[in-house]
Amino acid sequence: MEQYPHQPPDPPSRDGPGQGNAHGHGTGAGGHHGHAHGHGPREGGHHGHGHGHGPAAPVSQHLRKVIAAILIPFTVAVVVGLAVLWPGGAPPHSRTGVGFDRQTQQATVIRVTEVSCASVNASGGAPAGAPSATGGAPAKQEAGKTCKKATVRVDTGEDTGRTFTEIVQPDQTRQLHRDQKVVVAYEPSAPKNLQYSVTDVNRTFPMALLAGIFAVAVVVVGRLRGLMALVALAVSFLVLTLFILPAILQGSDPLVVAVVGASAIMLIALYMCHGLSARTSVAVLGTLISLSLIGLLGSLFIGWSALTGNTDDNTGLIHGLYPSIDMSGLLLAGVIIGSLGVLDDVTVTQTSAVWELHEANPAMGWRGLYRAAIRIGRDHIASVVNTLVLAYAGAALPLLLLFSIAQSSVGTVADSELVAEEIVRTLVGSIGLVASVPVTTALAALVVSADRSGAADPVPAGGRPAPARGGRGRRRKR
Repeated sequence: MEQYPHQPPDPPSRDGPGQGNAHGHGTGAGGHHGHAHGHGPREGGHHGHGHGHGPAAPVSQHLRKVIAAILIPFTVAVVVGLAVLWPGGAPPHSRTGVGFDRQTQQATVIRVTEVSCASVNASGGAPAGAPSATGGAPAKQEAGKTCKKATVRVDTGEDTGRTFTEIVQPDQTRQLHRDQKVVVAYEPSAPKNLQYSVTDVNRTFPMALLAGIFAVAVVVVGRLRGLMALVALAVSFLVLTLFILPAILQGSDPLVVAVVGASAIMLIALYMCHGLSARTSVAVLGTLISLSLIGLLGSLFIGWSALTGNTDDNTGLIHGLYPSIDMSGLLLAGVIIGSLGVLDDVTVTQTSAVWELHEANPAMGWRGLYRAAIRIGRDHIASVVNTLVLAYAGAALPLLLLFSIAQSSVGTVADSELVAEEIVRTLVGSIGLVASVPVTTALAALVVSADRSGAADPVPAGGRPAPARGGRGRRRKR
């Protein structure tokens, strides 16, 4: 083990070989590599504690108290908010039979035969001039063409084993085939031969397989950290489905519900994935400040732009079923929750960058740490903002294509509520992401540079650490 020239060797450690001396690096028996910054009194009056590469450098007790004084009341407020707003399930309502608000069952296509579209129309297989249950052109327009007649068996519900026929027009994008698993809608008030109709394909197996591949890839590459990320993801979905959605449906303010729910997800996910440490706490603070900015800007510009949040069939159905829901508040809640995932990535990355820079050069002051880490953050900003914009553009691609077909001007497209919603959502989220980089970087730099117990002398150009001094380490003034 390499020792400082003028410092006597440390007494044997119970931790075994591989432990370094104060602010020193060395390789011990067995190939272990370690270094130590010290806390407790040691021989020669040195302050030190041992740790290896990887864990975050501890901060002083005073800074821990400051961070705790901020985060503990915030955590308590989130828990109280969850308890007060907890819905206990979505409120019941009478089904309309429209869109997603339909009773559905699982079914299987057991037979498919080809028939004349004209004969189907003549025999009453499909009403004249009406589209089939799964979409397509009216049957009378398909005279002389070949349609498909699918026999479908209901596999779940009270009518298990019952069969019905489905006419598939030749121009339909979804063509049925034998042994295909499908989802069927059930309307009990309709005539018996029209109570069931195919609405979608059962995608359970391919979706489950893809999720399994994703989980295996995350665990294989991320190991324990990847496993904890999957657990945090599951908890996030539980908060979303058991708290956020039912609470909004019960009439609670969507913005308040989103803030409480997003805060709970943030606390659980960050601490579960990255551990209970000062480093994670700084990332939590940076995320919280950025989310507050997103909420403020979102509220301002959604109101200023007169965005109602009721722009398509799905939001119209929600408003029809639950008129008390504030749709503009629901839009703002979506902006906050949608920005949270990317914010976590940015704040954790910036905090880790500052901590690693401090580990590489403990004597660097907070200004040096900030300047070095912000250069990393600028690259992160460029990639994240581009990712966010393209993600929203990809989701709205069919809508943009319709405007292109209509040969609408850019100004007309941007001024429509459908597109204006996405613009506000994208820009507000991006502003929050951009702001999170300097905010989190400054917080992290201040925390690690204010820790006197972790400071050290600068490393000389020769690469060997300077001799450790007695007493408490000093911060180099910059």
